[in-house]
Amino acid sequence: MLTLDVQLKRGDFERHVSIEDGARVIALTGRSGAGKTTVLNAIAGLVRPRAGRIVVDGRVLFDSARGVDLPAHRRRVGYVFQDARLFPHLDVRGNLLYGRHASAGEGPRFELDAVVALLGIEALLRRRTGNLSGGEAQRVAIGRALLSQPAILLFDEPLSALDQDRREELIPYLQRVRDEVRVPMLYVSHRADEVRRLAEAVHRLE
Repeated sequence: MLTLDVQLKRGDFERHVSIEDGARVIALTGRSGAGKTTVLNAIAGLVRPRAGRIVVDGRVLFDSARGVDLPAHRRRVGYVFQDARLFPHLDVRGNLLYGRHASAGEGPRFELDAVVALLGIEALLRRRTGNLSGGEAQRVAIGRALLSQPAILLFDEPLSALDQDRREELIPYLQRVRDEVRVPMLYVSHRADEVRRLAEAVHRLE
């Protein structure tokens, strides 16, 4: 599923990261500052590695030796951040549809009604984002990522800004996405309980 062998450098931070794993749901753990988010950003095309190779399900996103560096909008990456990053001037439906793409290439196609049902957000569609709880906002963010028709989903500690009750509310939805959406997932977390409940394989950055 994922082949990643890259040399990363941002300011004073520099490290080599190598991951090769056929699991569909991979967790990336490690101490703060180990480079977990930088790895996600490299896959998404937001950070350019100094050298190396990134391949998702046989599709080359970056290969410095061959001169391949797909722009972010062509990588088909659905990215869910620590905070939902919803647009306050749009209602929930507008946020879901923002950046929606037609299905490109192989893989499942995600439709609005199916995503709304999967995430249990039917009652939220006309709501403004400022009126959502943290867990509701993250469900909308996950829906928006799915509707971008991704070839891989990246999660950067999506529960870290939530209290324990909201964490417990959101984890079953993440499990539903894992079980019902046949898309590779890379999930960053420093919490062992999340990793145990969601991931099939774990890689730790020291």
